[in-house]
Amino acid sequence: MSTARAERLVNLVLALLSTRQYLTAERIRGIVPGYAGAATDEAFSRMFERDKTELRELGIPLETGRNSGFDTVEGYRIARRDYELGDIDLAPDEAAAVGLAVRLWDSPELTGEANGALVKLRAAGVEVDACAQTVVEPRVRTEPAFAPLVAAVQEGRAVRFEYRRAGSAERRTRTMEPWGVVSWKARWYVVGHDRERDAPRCFRLSRISGEVRTVGKPGMVRKPAEVNLLEFVAGTGGQQDQSPVATARLWIADERAAGIRRRVTLVDRLTVAGVPGDVGEVELYSPEGAADWIAGHGPDVLVLEPDVLAKAVQDRLEQVEKS
Repeated sequence: MSTARAERLVNLVLALLSTRQYLTAERIRGIVPGYAGAATDEAFSRMFERDKTELRELGIPLETGRNSGFDTVEGYRIARRDYELGDIDLAPDEAAAVGLAVRLWDSPELTGEANGALVKLRAAGVEVDACAQTVVEPRVRTEPAFAPLVAAVQEGRAVRFEYRRAGSAERRTRTMEPWGVVSWKARWYVVGHDRERDAPRCFRLSRISGEVRTVGKPGMVRKPAEVNLLEFVAGTGGQQDQSPVATARLWIADERAAGIRRRVTLVDRLTVAGVPGDVGEVELYSPEGAADWIAGHGPDVLVLEPDVLAKAVQDRLEQVEKS
């Protein structure tokens, strides 16, 4: 599917989902971006018929009907009750995967387009359902460095930025040839060749300060074919500029928290409140990030030590209960 057609289908779904009215084909032609290029009525009719077929094949339920008995032409809409998913129970690892997908959609660059489409619909006189705003409401934001780094990767240009090491207020200038931007364990990282160290490195976007500046001409940077960006970040734990600052001991309920189990070394068995489980040890590079990670597994994981990490996790769980 071409990019133009994919964008048109997204615009069409947004229009039909965002109103309780039935929109006629002519109305859709006038307000949905992508149909203006149809030179004739016949060309638009063929395009619209293909798009309706495509949506139905994708499982998107199109309703046809009329807004009143005075209407002579049928219109189209998508009933929210048929489009939305019901309640789904997810394991912690599955929920983490869904959360990662949400991060990508909730970047300012992507939500801006969708919000702009809703504004155009309102300007065209379409009664937009207030609930439709939740479809594009951002919940998690990408880092400010995300957009310029992605642009530099696409242009094949080197970049320079100020970077703060974990646990330190000191900022150092880094110059790197970026190969790509990836998300790992709910954190964004840029991977590439560090010119100062003359070696591959990854940097966490949340620690980049100020403006990301491009260096050199476009097309000068290319990712080595043999490098897997996600495997590179995972293999380094996303931490290449520091040593572990602490070792945590965690209790993990049996057959739960698979994501935690993959990162710890099991050292003992322990029963907590009548629930059997394992005791594991893991080295911490960023206690703050570890608290978010552990709290995401709820009562299935308990911090035995250090006390400061146990308190941080408990604070996060209490905040969730209050919200």
